[in-house]
Amino acid sequence: MSDHKALILDEVRKYHLEREDGHGFVPGVTEIWPSGAVLDEADRVALVEAALDMRIAAGSSSRRFESRFARRMGRRKAHLTNSGSSANLLAMTALTSPQLEDRRLRPGDEVITVAAGFPTTVNPILQNGLIPVFVDVDLGTYNATADRVAAAIGPRTRAIMIAHALGNPFEVAEIAQLAEDHDLFLIEDNCDAVGSTYDGRLTGTFGDLTTVSFYPAHHLTMGEGGCVLTANLALARIVESLRDWGRDCWCEPGESNKCLKRFDYQMGTLPAGYDHKYIFSHVGYNLKTTDLQAALGLTQLEKLDEFVEARRRNWRRLSEGLADVPWLLLPRATPRSDPSWFGFVLTVDPQAPFSRAELVAFLEDRRIGTRRLFAGNLTRHPAYIDQPHRVVGSLTNSDIVTEQTFWVGVYPGLTDEMLDYMIASVREFVEARG
Repeated sequence: MSDHKALILDEVRKYHLEREDGHGFVPGVTEIWPSGAVLDEADRVALVEAALDMRIAAGSSSRRFESRFARRMGRRKAHLTNSGSSANLLAMTALTSPQLEDRRLRPGDEVITVAAGFPTTVNPILQNGLIPVFVDVDLGTYNATADRVAAAIGPRTRAIMIAHALGNPFEVAEIAQLAEDHDLFLIEDNCDAVGSTYDGRLTGTFGDLTTVSFYPAHHLTMGEGGCVLTANLALARIVESLRDWGRDCWCEPGESNKCLKRFDYQMGTLPAGYDHKYIFSHVGYNLKTTDLQAALGLTQLEKLDEFVEARRRNWRRLSEGLADVPWLLLPRATPRSDPSWFGFVLTVDPQAPFSRAELVAFLEDRRIGTRRLFAGNLTRHPAYIDQPHRVVGSLTNSDIVTEQTFWVGVYPGLTDEMLDYMIASVREFVEARG
């Protein structure tokens, strides 16, 4: 490292310490965010160092992160992309690849998913001309059950794509077994659940494909970013092709002839010897990340265990502090799971002497940030009303989520003082209306 570079990075460390000084919590004044990035000195230095080295495209840091994250998640391959939503798009689109031959998904095939959740778990199903089959969730866990998924399997069902709700695992072992028994693909949307386990095994290790988000609200951040993981090398190759314009070549940027037969291919009706770097086997996208993002991801990854434990600790503090509050349904972990919680979900009893909106307004007035359980029942939104879909069973609980449910934060940036203020505020509101 040059003397000039070392001096700049030392100044960055000093700047970070200056920025972090004197930010005490003032109840009712300091914003308590429901989620957010937790960035330290190492993160700031990593970003600046990547910028100094002009690592402005995907490169060595991206490859290093992919390798380390795949090992950490117990998968053979990880492919970075520009968002968790793009990761979902790549994962679902990969299942339509002609390279899968008879197993490929075709327009009109069905994919089982959950009605109450985030739209970009469902959008890739529709964007690929497939039919979402919606099932309901359980209140408390906010997940679909294996029984509901089993009831939704029909003659055109080809895949299951479900998110682990706010870090709480769905019955993923049982649903993975259903997928195996019925020759279905399983995509785990693990964007909110990095570090969660089911039966002692990490979520994201049960499905054919797994997706992760690195948006600042999530467990790890790159600012923006996402990832597709798999243990299936054929699927990994398809995902990489789709992410990188649809090209058939697997050389990294700046590489050529990694396969040692760059000019020996004949594909499609192209002339023999056509440059493999410019042969396209999929109708793809350009959804790559940059080394600036990956440099931040590498330092964040070192803190994953710390982040997961903080989320669990904060969730327990809220759960214990609100356990005896009437009219509120508190969240519960799916049996046999250990969630890496994304948020603390509260559902107001419809018979309560107050509304969800009144409680949320009270908390927001006290600078306690709240969020809905994303879209609630997606089938009620204008974007989806006229989209082709099938519903199995009632969506009663998804409707309750739409009307009565919200969540508050448990992310590692929250202090005990903030959490206790949140508890006291909820208790004060309920007791005043009790």
